[in-house]
Order: sequence, then C-alpha cells, then structure tokens
Amino acid sequence: MIALLPVLISGFGGGATRGLIGYLKHQYSYKNVGFDVKYFTVMMFLSGVVGVLVAVAIDQSMISFEGITYVSPAIAFIIGYAGGDFLDGIYKILLKKVKWLYKYVIRNN
Repeated sequence: MIALLPVLISGFGGGATRGLIGYLKHQYSYKNVGFDVKYFTVMMFLSGVVGVLVAVAIDQSMISFEGITYVSPAIAFIIGYAGGDFLDGIYKILLKKVKWLYKYVIRNN
C-alpha cells in the first residue's frame, strides 16, 4: 500500500488539475458567472477521485508499455488528467443525446 500512495496522490492531482482547468474555462467562457465554493469543491474532489480510480486501474492491470510494467507518479498524474478529460467528453456526448431525445422525441409526443 505504501508503494501505491504516490500513485494515488498523483492520480488525484491529475484529476483535480483537470477539474480546475475545466472550471476556469467555464468561468471565463461566460459573462457574470458567479463563483460557487461548494460546487467548485465537490467538482475538484470528484475529478480527483476519477483520477485516482483511473490511475490505479491502469497500475493494477499489469499492462506493459515499451517494457515499463509499473506506473510512476508522473505517469499517474497524466493518467488522472486524461481520465478526467475522457469522462468530460463522454458527459458532453451523452448530454447532447439527451437534449436531442427530449427535443425531438419526448416533447413531440
């Protein structure tokens, strides 16, 4: 478990960094957007948890890439960031489908 601690911390850091960048992007994309501390804290925590889960999943899968069979903290940070970005993309795709479904199927019935 002690050897896994740097991977956990780095994965959380990567996910939290992705959450922070997404939140800042939203803040500067629209005018008069208020800063909600509770929302920001929850989203940062969730992004960090996603980062940890993805980094640990990759680390424990025993996948070898270019002869490397372990996940270093630096790689865990990148994996955590990419995992958050991946889930953000899935969320946007699903949100568009739900809006389309509501607009053309549910509302017209």
